Amino acid sequence: MHGQRILVTGAGKGIGRATVKLLVERGAVVVALSRDPTDLASLKAETGCETVAVDLADVEATRAAMRAALPLDGLVNCAGIVSLASFVDTTVEDFDRVIAVNTRAPMLVAQEVVRDLLARGAPGAIVNVSSVAATVGTPLHTAYCASKAGLDAMTRVMARELGPSGIRVNSVNPVVTLTPMATKVWSDPARSTPMLDRIPLRRFVQPEEVASVIAFLLSADAAMVHGTCIDVDGGFRSG
Repeated sequence: MHGQRILVTGAGKGIGRATVKLLVERGAVVVALSRDPTDLASLKAETGCETVAVDLADVEATRAAMRAALPLDGLVNCAGIVSLASFVDTTVEDFDRVIAVNTRAPMLVAQEVVRDLLARGAPGAIVNVSSVAATVGTPLHTAYCASKAGLDAMTRVMARELGPSGIRVNSVNPVVTLTPMATKVWSDPARSTPMLDRIPLRRFVQPEEVASVIAFLLSADAAMVHGTCIDVDGGFRSG
């Protein structure tokens, strides 16, 4: 991936941070985007990546930050948040906030990248980081499940429309990944044990394992992989 310029959102922690590190190791020029300047500063010190601090819930700030980061060859939409509540207790405010970051922001970010790729007549690769929650109902995750289902649907539309221009689009759909966000949610054995019992490999995913699939999808090795939602779930959905 030497010389490829790739932007990763949600780069401060978890899957995004692991992805930045792996892409830099493989020779890419990486632009790391996060809303936390402290996370970005430590990541830049570790990897030498470029950094952009922006809150993806802010539409105009997101658009401006993306335009400043162009041109790009690849994009990883990894930023995501979760809000836990039962279906009947999910508030409009929390629902809208999760959708804004998990579904709307990937659209806004990708739109700026794609417009530039089309204007240059250049190929590209986009990976949306989704979740098995896109297709599996998860208690207390109404907004999150809806946001990821929307992201998968958008991935398929993007693939149909952008493929003829040489822009590949795929998503990765991990089961519970041991990021700081997930560790907080799944640290209770009463919650984690039933989930682990449904995973044939009997463990949750490490961020680096998702990052390796993302790197594959961005690479020339995946030249004919397009419009797919790839599970990284230890067999969770095999049964």
